Amino acid sequence: MQTIQQEIDERTNLTSSNKLELLLFRLGHDAALDRAELFGINVFKVREIIPMPVITAVAGSPPHMMGMVDLRGQILPVIDLPGVAGCTPKTGLNILLITEYARTTQAFAVESVEDIVRLDWKQVLSAEGNAASGMVTSIARLNGENGDQLAQVLDVETILRQVMPSNELEVNPERIGPKVQLKPGTVILAADDSLVARTMIEEGLTAMGLPYIMCKTGKEAWDQLQAISAKAQTDGHTVHDKIALVLTDLEMPEMDGFTLTRNIKQDPRFSTIPVVIHSSLTGSANEAHVKKVGADAYVAKFVTEDLADALRKALRVE
Repeated sequence: MQTIQQEIDERTNLTSSNKLELLLFRLGHDAALDRAELFGINVFKVREIIPMPVITAVAGSPPHMMGMVDLRGQILPVIDLPGVAGCTPKTGLNILLITEYARTTQAFAVESVEDIVRLDWKQVLSAEGNAASGMVTSIARLNGENGDQLAQVLDVETILRQVMPSNELEVNPERIGPKVQLKPGTVILAADDSLVARTMIEEGLTAMGLPYIMCKTGKEAWDQLQAISAKAQTDGHTVHDKIALVLTDLEMPEMDGFTLTRNIKQDPRFSTIPVVIHSSLTGSANEAHVKKVGADAYVAKFVTEDLADALRKALRVE
């Protein structure tokens, strides 16, 4: 039998092979198709799974906020995930997923938990630009590239912002500090699969005075980097005359941020370009792998001032 440590090591090592483990669950029947579809969330975000406990309703709660639960002395908000997704549980809300996400801990109520599957990120395709976009970042093909069993990977960032909107100004230019002057002609190449995250990143970069190219996946960013390098070489320049820094998320369809960073740092053309990882996946294991793949900095979502500090340090701007 595997020891607990062996299981942890095996899962952590997935980051070196462009793979992930997805926890599959069901929310109930969809109103349009009257079918219980599969949904998924990265196992790294799930702290524990528990049977539905007693929930205390909170006066004045926003829609889809069921209330609070006391979990071993920690008070957590409970979100009605089927309600958010427009599904109707046929057997009730039976399970709580306790998740750690972007420096916060919260509970999502679901109908049932099905399985944990190991996938290559190539099996996960962006959902943006089709009917699934909005609360769904990507679609996972569970049976391989030609499989017909699909799972929807939810955009937790969007869901949390919708259910628990922040009362504070997301990007405060006064807290970010003075604008940053890049080498003329250079830009920040950024990648994130979440629409909410991209919007916040764009606002932060704009407030810092940093021009940027925004991508939706790691593969798109890698393709952009190679195309920019080829164009620069044709014009008698190097990629360093065009790209000042790469800012990337970790969880992205087709190619994750670990693989993107490793590709950059192992390619002589790009190896000296600073890479900053900006992710909701926190914890010592992920931070250790960030260092292992050669990233220059790691910053947890979402505090724009922290991101600005990390970018200044990586750009060597005080």
